[in-house]
Amino acid sequence: MMDETFHLTPLDVRRYEFGKAIRGYDPERVNQFRDQVAEELERLSRLNQELEAKARGFHEQLRAFRERDKAINEALVSAQQLRGDIREQADKEAQLIVREARAEADRIIDDARGEIRRMQEGVAGLEHSRRAYLAQLRSMVERHLAEITAAEQTTLDGLRRDGMPVSPVRAGSPVKG
Repeated sequence: MMDETFHLTPLDVRRYEFGKAIRGYDPERVNQFRDQVAEELERLSRLNQELEAKARGFHEQLRAFRERDKAINEALVSAQQLRGDIREQADKEAQLIVREARAEADRIIDDARGEIRRMQEGVAGLEHSRRAYLAQLRSMVERHLAEITAAEQTTLDGLRRDGMPVSPVRAGSPVKG
């Protein structure tokens, strides 16, 4: 297990001095190993910095994607609300148009009924005028017939008084003399 408080830098490795001992390690090989360890630590440190930079970039991208996702979701919710509002408004407008159309139809029907009543009254007036005219015509014709009949009767009576033979006369037939 590694102690997290222990931090070794490449500079620490390069500056570290090993104590001298009899029959100790070959100083040349220790220095060579120390240089290799320092270079590896430098490489790993650069790699770690690059990976941390990439991780920060990925975290930033993730944050941006999350913000975009949130914005897209909000836009979607707004679009759904707007669609619902538009549909509701369209339904209200359709109902209003239907009500106005029905009111207009009722007005047209009422106007037509009024016109029909006026026409019926006009026809009734014409019928009344026709009947009155026919009654007057009948009365006039009957008067004329009565006058003709009276005139014929007077002529017949006059002829009979004068002793002339008279044949029966049919109404509407010319009198033969």
